[in-house]
Amino acid sequence: MKKVLGTFLPLYTTTLLMLLGSGLLTTWVSLRLAHEHVSGALIGGITAANYIGLVIGGKVGHNLIARVGHIRAYVSCAGIITASVLGHGLTDFLPVWVLLRMVIGLCMMCQYMVLESWLNDQAEPGQRGLIFGFYMVATYLGLSSGQIILMAQSDSGLTSLLIVALCFALCLVPIALTTRTNAHPMTPAPMELGYFFRTIPKILVITLATGMAVGAFYGMAPVYTSMLGFSTRQTGLFMAIAIFAGLVSQFPLSLLSDRIDRQRLLFYIALFYALAALPLTLPLHVHFLWITVAAFITSMMQFSLYPLIVAMANDSVVPERRVSLTACLLMAFGIGACIGPMATGAIMQPLGGNMLYLFFALCGVAIAAMSWHRHKVVQENIDTPIPHVAVPDSLSSSPLAVALNPTVTEDEIQATMVNSEEDPPTNG
Repeated sequence: MKKVLGTFLPLYTTTLLMLLGSGLLTTWVSLRLAHEHVSGALIGGITAANYIGLVIGGKVGHNLIARVGHIRAYVSCAGIITASVLGHGLTDFLPVWVLLRMVIGLCMMCQYMVLESWLNDQAEPGQRGLIFGFYMVATYLGLSSGQIILMAQSDSGLTSLLIVALCFALCLVPIALTTRTNAHPMTPAPMELGYFFRTIPKILVITLATGMAVGAFYGMAPVYTSMLGFSTRQTGLFMAIAIFAGLVSQFPLSLLSDRIDRQRLLFYIALFYALAALPLTLPLHVHFLWITVAAFITSMMQFSLYPLIVAMANDSVVPERRVSLTACLLMAFGIGACIGPMATGAIMQPLGGNMLYLFFALCGVAIAAMSWHRHKVVQENIDTPIPHVAVPDSLSSSPLAVALNPTVTEDEIQATMVNSEEDPPTNG
């Protein structure tokens, strides 16, 4: 463990700072717009723009890394993000905010790809599970820590925005100073959408529904707390606890997923997710503590869905297709994450903030219904399920994350993502 931390500490530190800034920015934007009485539909649209950028970045990142190398790609993206963050403070013109959020999402996906391909290239096969486990911890700690910083702010002024810019500026330092530059860029994984629509259509639809719920949470939960009359500090605490639930849920999920049929487990988690969200759908004035406890339980179920879906999907395809599968899951998740905040924003404005958790309950019911009947796998039958590997939701990872799975060998990775040989990168 000490060797892993000593080797990858710069990358983990960078991840922590990057996600701290990202988590704070996402909540600040939603909260600021809610305080300015911007319509829920428009807030959802601005949130969706970030996820559109993430999906686009999944294709752009490969080309950028291949052209300029890992360090230059990361540094240039961090610089663009820092400028885009500060751009929010220069204008209140919302179409510009839409563009800025899209650019930030695109550049962050490129950063995820740099970090994950770098971790993969430096990882020894026997250490992949531990390495990716620390990466997941850094991800969730960063996201939740960003909300804690929000608690120190008395309002939604520009101080939080400056802290976000500082985080993205400082995340350059560990990358710029590291001497480990052996990572090689990989060519984009083929999407093979037609193949996966034939083999695992139900899993793709479930991934879409999960993306809708998670995207709605990140984008509209601060609006929900604002509608309940919570202060900025209470909103920060609410978001920090709800996001931290995602980290807590991974450990029991890892134990259960390898011992219980995964499709059956998905059904029960989705059903419990819907039931846990139901109390928050009622338009009652309840103490902040009880709302936060209910939200924590709901978020534990919510953040358990995507890792379990990834494990189920990987059980259904041969190893050589797993990188391509991850890219398709990311696309389905990203499309859902675009739809979720726009849909919830449109109904929260006229009907109240409790519509957010009604939306979660409906998503849970839909996922449970789709997972009730066992799906049929076409052409491929994988007899032995792969061991469950805890992963962050796909808003905090890239298609390259599957390469860190300790059950996937280098030969299997290279079957779909091979090193570029025609244009060797330079890592200045």
